Amino acid sequence: MDLENIPPLLYQQFARVGQALASQQRVRILNLLCQRDRTVDDLAEELGQSSANTSAHLKILREAHLIDIRREGRNAFCSLGSGPAIRLWMALRDFALEEDPVARELMRAYERDVVSVGQILGEDALEMVRNGDAILVDLRPPREFEAGHLPMAQSIPVEELATHLKELPKDKTVFIYRRSPFCVGTVKAAKILKEAGFDTRRLRDGVAEWRAAGRALEQESEAVGTKKGKAA
Repeated sequence: MDLENIPPLLYQQFARVGQALASQQRVRILNLLCQRDRTVDDLAEELGQSSANTSAHLKILREAHLIDIRREGRNAFCSLGSGPAIRLWMALRDFALEEDPVARELMRAYERDVVSVGQILGEDALEMVRNGDAILVDLRPPREFEAGHLPMAQSIPVEELATHLKELPKDKTVFIYRRSPFCVGTVKAAKILKEAGFDTRRLRDGVAEWRAAGRALEQESEAVGTKKGKAA
């Protein structure tokens, strides 16, 4: 191959990745797959669309090498292809939140609801948990918690939080996290905890950030004080 022909072909492949990301549903799929592997039907239900439409989106993501798909019996399981795929999604997300005026204003409007709760980085929070000054609560669905969670976290799905308030210590800071910095479930949980008198902070880092940094997640058997919830 003539060397002069290589750069245009490379640009073509770069653009193919960009085209794969040019869909609201496909970037939502990447966000979901940061949490755990999912079947096509599972993703379709979460996205509120047909399995056929979901499969079409997954085909585009796979052709761009952003996801892997493996077969187990009749089920096809989807996962993020690699650490770079997670970092690419996060770079896209963070660039828009920082540089796009519309996304920036939407995030400001979102954060106004939880401004009094505050945020903290993952490592800082974990140090407080290790020292016994705080607890860490994973608000995601149980299946996501079981697939992998931050060290020392306990599972209380956001839908069940109100029924577990009496089990939480009021003399410790309660750190909470869910799927992303703009997860509505985190806002709901923060309000519940604040109204109940807890010193509450949202964790800026979650499972996606943890994986992107190459850090190991804990499995359910390793967790502290795990609570069972309903299946996702």
